[in-house]
Amino acid sequence: MTTHMIHAPLDVRTFDRWAAGHGMARKGNFDAGYALHVLLAATFGKSVLQPFRLFRSKRRRQAALYGYADVDAKTLRAAATAAAPPDCLAVLDLVRMQSKTMSVAFEKGRRLGFDLRARPVQRSRRNLDANAATPWPKSAEVDAYLLRRIARAGENGSSAGGAPTREEVYREWVEKKFGGAARVEECRLAALSRARVWRGDRAHSEGPDATLHGTVVVADETEFVKRLRRGVGRHRAYGYGMLLLRPCSGRTLQR
Repeated sequence: MTTHMIHAPLDVRTFDRWAAGHGMARKGNFDAGYALHVLLAATFGKSVLQPFRLFRSKRRRQAALYGYADVDAKTLRAAATAAAPPDCLAVLDLVRMQSKTMSVAFEKGRRLGFDLRARPVQRSRRNLDANAATPWPKSAEVDAYLLRRIARAGENGSSAGGAPTREEVYREWVEKKFGGAARVEECRLAALSRARVWRGDRAHSEGPDATLHGTVVVADETEFVKRLRRGVGRHRAYGYGMLLLRPCSGRTLQR
């Protein structure tokens, strides 16, 4: 199956009005990833364009949407024109939508730079009440770094003393998600915030929203392409997990 990288310009004000009109801005809470998930499903079909990532600047009216799909821009445009609701067609600029076939051979040993927005969380395997202010039930999504600190505190009786840094924990998390597809040579935490994700009318637990930059070395070409298409980590259908590649000597993609 061929993978295509899609780029579509998006008008920020039109998108915000569309989301508000569909009840996605509640009491000042607005999850752009969830709104885009709904928009893309209505425009192209469920799971057709994902993972994706939105580059949005407060200073600009135009935003840039990137994503991966199994078909090119021409095919997506035709499908949307035939079946998508008119209010959805007004948000994305389908005329200027472009695509690129990811046909490069990612041979074993090739070094590639990456830019990844991820939600580095893990499922807790037991009830966590080490911090009385934030108890988590079993199977809750918890920041991978926080889980490591809790585990270390349980082992040593203290959270101090040689504990790995957040950046180190997130690097291990990324490498684990790659499996045998690639080896992480470098991973830097470029940005971090905390965000509460929304799914319909329900708010999920707050968690890390991390931007990671680094370098990987391809270990298995077939598995690497699969990982590229599938995405990295959880919430891949909501704006997280898209692996953007870049030359190792190039600058990080900015929008």
